[in-house]
Amino acid sequence: MQLTSRSKLLFVIGVFLLPVVAAYLAYAGWRPAAHSNYGDLLKVTPLRQTAGSTFDGHPFNLDALHGKWVMVHVGPARCDAACAWQLYLMRQTRIAQGKEQDRIERLWVVTDNGTPDAQLLRAHPGLHVWRPADANFAAQFPAARNRAEHIYLVDPLGNLMLRFPAQVDAERMMKDLRLLLKASQIG
Repeated sequence: MQLTSRSKLLFVIGVFLLPVVAAYLAYAGWRPAAHSNYGDLLKVTPLRQTAGSTFDGHPFNLDALHGKWVMVHVGPARCDAACAWQLYLMRQTRIAQGKEQDRIERLWVVTDNGTPDAQLLRAHPGLHVWRPADANFAAQFPAARNRAEHIYLVDPLGNLMLRFPAQVDAERMMKDLRLLLKASQIG
């Protein structure tokens, strides 16, 4: 079949016009399912008052964790079942990241003067147990009811950025963290 000059012109115009029309239709009418993260994005805020000490009294500044993603539990030294579950989830989520696990640290911000259970600490090697020098430090972690119900995430620049819901779904938390690590060029 031989194409006429007019047919060739219409074909060329169609080749260039079709993507424009398709883009307009996609923009105006079709909306892909939005990807939403599981954790609640917080207003990105740098953590302040980062001086403090480890649970056994050695000075430790949270600035030492810059360059790493930090999962944070905020609560008293007496760790109930919910606290123990969160520490377990933080540990397992970090391990589940495979070769990326070195980019993640875990932190327990102790909000009272108690001493954490030694057996619990042995079950969580590498967990930083830290007591802030300023008692108002914990107020930086927003919560609807109780800070101890949430796991928080601090980015490698030291900014509080994400809060996982109470009664966290481990698989969805792992997925969020995996996506962050994949997209992040830092930490």
